[in-house]
Amino acid sequence: MLESRNDSFGDLLCDVKAEQKEYGTRYRRIKDFAYPDDVQMSVSFEIHFDAQLNRRVKNEPLMQMTRGEFGGRVGVWRLIETFAKHGVRATLFTPGRICELYPESLKEAVNKGFEIGNHMWEHRMPSEPDLERDHLKKATKAVEKLCGQRPVGSRSKHKIATLKHEGYLYASREDHPIDDFPYYTYDSEGNCILNFPFHYAGDDAIYYYLGFYGCDLAGNRPSDPSRVYDIWMNIFRQSYRMGRHMSICLHNFVSGHALRVAMLDKFLTELRKMPRVWFPTYREMAEYCLDRFPPH
Repeated sequence: MLESRNDSFGDLLCDVKAEQKEYGTRYRRIKDFAYPDDVQMSVSFEIHFDAQLNRRVKNEPLMQMTRGEFGGRVGVWRLIETFAKHGVRATLFTPGRICELYPESLKEAVNKGFEIGNHMWEHRMPSEPDLERDHLKKATKAVEKLCGQRPVGSRSKHKIATLKHEGYLYASREDHPIDDFPYYTYDSEGNCILNFPFHYAGDDAIYYYLGFYGCDLAGNRPSDPSRVYDIWMNIFRQSYRMGRHMSICLHNFVSGHALRVAMLDKFLTELRKMPRVWFPTYREMAEYCLDRFPPH
């Protein structure tokens, strides 16, 4: 019996070592990351302009579709106006199809200095390689044509090689958030791209969206905005003390509601009072990292 247990432990140890080796080839942290002398920390905001596309792809009921439509008609405008009020430029990740559905709001975001990033073609990732490439190309062209700027970042699981081929500088993915600073991620062929880690603690949907990701827990209920404010402020204060990077993810159909916009307004007011805080778009942060700390 003891020998059998030892064999099992040996197999587990081999698996752990193999995973560790693969992990080491896929990710590279920026060990000596440093801000300019006048910056203590950075805060970046991303807005996901899903509208009703995510609902349609999942074949959700009509009432869920109208929730997404609210985000496109009302919510996104409120978020754009709130950030513009505080002089903060966010990164707006949009599916290519949104360029057809809500072009005026995207144009307004560009006018306010927002970065427009790629969020797939119709909020789904095809498994077929040819279709994946086709979706990325169509989404990229749609944003470039409407907004006058070619997207260089993608909030998606597009393959690294596909993104690099289309000239993308960075990705933002939730899998393996190994740091709170951006880091480099590689594929098996040695292709490399800068990745922005995604942490659910900074995602509005996990607090406000009933049934988030199909959760059926009895305790999964929308949070009071004041509670979310306290959580995010605590993250900010600790990140400020440590000199780190903080990302906040907002969805137009989630945070575009009046009471939540009021909380966001209060949150931005407090952040703007703090000295030496940089509010870069993801593109600005990516260009800083690529210039100062290029991949080896």
